[in-house]
Amino acid sequence: MVEQCPSCHGEATLDSLKVCPLCGHYFPLTIAERIALVADEGSFVEMAEELRSGNPIHLEGYEEKLRENQKKSSLADAAMIGRCTIDGRRAILGIMSFAFMGGSMGSVVGEKITQAILEGALSGDPVVLFTASGGARMQEGIFSLMQMAKTASAAALLEETHTPLFLVLTNPTTGGVTASFAMLGDVILAEPGAIIGFAGPRVIEGTIGERLPKGFQRSEFQLEKGFVDAIVERAELKKTLRFLIDTHRRGR
Repeated sequence: MVEQCPSCHGEATLDSLKVCPLCGHYFPLTIAERIALVADEGSFVEMAEELRSGNPIHLEGYEEKLRENQKKSSLADAAMIGRCTIDGRRAILGIMSFAFMGGSMGSVVGEKITQAILEGALSGDPVVLFTASGGARMQEGIFSLMQMAKTASAAALLEETHTPLFLVLTNPTTGGVTASFAMLGDVILAEPGAIIGFAGPRVIEGTIGERLPKGFQRSEFQLEKGFVDAIVERAELKKTLRFLIDTHRRGR
């Protein structure tokens, strides 16, 4: 696959990892591509696939917008969860997609993330969550904002049951997702160059009236400030998750 890189503007031939060979820019991956990246072939079994977003505040045009995004992205909503194995190790996997309404966290996304976490707490299997989000889904009003508390409360249950939670922050991870479960992992990994924060850089600059430092809110900046534990290349991610699962087993 040949793509023009938005970073170096060169014509790059991409492999399955979708990393520009000229400058190292990370292209976005689909949910199916992320599953293939970390889960053993044929091991992923989807959970809660029947869930669909409603229109809780009766916002005009929202149902049509949902249908458009479902058709465009081939996804039911902005997250998918399921059971899988990672190099033979059982795990609960949850993946968000920015391709569906900017990865916004509405009721269905919050419920899926919560179900993935609860399944991990009940089974003892580690939970691995990939985040990609622009924040709350405004079309669902207060019901969207409630998902922050819901997912954070579920993450606290993992701590009580000594079940590991591993986060992989991808570009971008912002808004209510960052302000809730995305920062509650036992180990927080990030892809190189990912934007990680609450408000976006342009919003912050417009608010404070100042230019931000170069690389502000990128994963490298967040690693330096202690919000991220490690930056992991895609080629090393499955091996890294296997190591984390082995070293965070219950009873160790």
